[in-house]
Amino acid sequence: MNVFDIIGPVMIGPSSSHTAGACRIGRVARHILDDVPAAARISLCGSFAETGRGHGTDRALAAGILDMNSDDDRLPHSLELAEKAGVAIRFDTMDLPGAHPNTAVVRLTGRRGGTCSVRASSVGGGNIRVDEVNGLPVSFTGQYNTLIILHTDEAGAIANVSGYIAGQGVNIATFACTREVKGGDSIMTVEIDGVLTDGQLAHMRTLPAIHNVIQVKRI
Repeated sequence: MNVFDIIGPVMIGPSSSHTAGACRIGRVARHILDDVPAAARISLCGSFAETGRGHGTDRALAAGILDMNSDDDRLPHSLELAEKAGVAIRFDTMDLPGAHPNTAVVRLTGRRGGTCSVRASSVGGGNIRVDEVNGLPVSFTGQYNTLIILHTDEAGAIANVSGYIAGQGVNIATFACTREVKGGDSIMTVEIDGVLTDGQLAHMRTLPAIHNVIQVKRI
């Protein structure tokens, strides 16, 4: 157990769940987008929807989208800073039966036209769990460097990826793979004990059946 799991994260308050965790959700979404955001639509669920504004959840999510840490003293002014930076942020609420009470769905559009959708929950002490990326179920925490690999479900795709990572001397901490249908779009989430270089990521994108590889560095 990390000491910060006991005493909580260094942050701009008031709540580790509603502020620090929300900020980390925004940063993960920003890193998955892999671009400078131009617009964001954020749906708040459960407790986030009911009490989030009073706890600064909206400002924290906006700060994360601007790639701020939870202890950044600019966090209370993030909505104004986003507007000045030309990032259009819109909030609404959503009912997700069975979801964690502190859940947000963040949909981002980048300056280059790309989009991403991230569903994640703030699970306490500033920790988060990412449950869905672009409509596909995933499960990772942002506590490790994480590879998000979009690919076609076909034989050999997983072996090629895991073999290449091992060949670079990088250890895999956790691995998960989900698919919509057999032979359809799939997504791997790979938490690793290291960081891959831009060149290594570029090579992975050339592997058979791989559409894109995004590295989300530890948040």
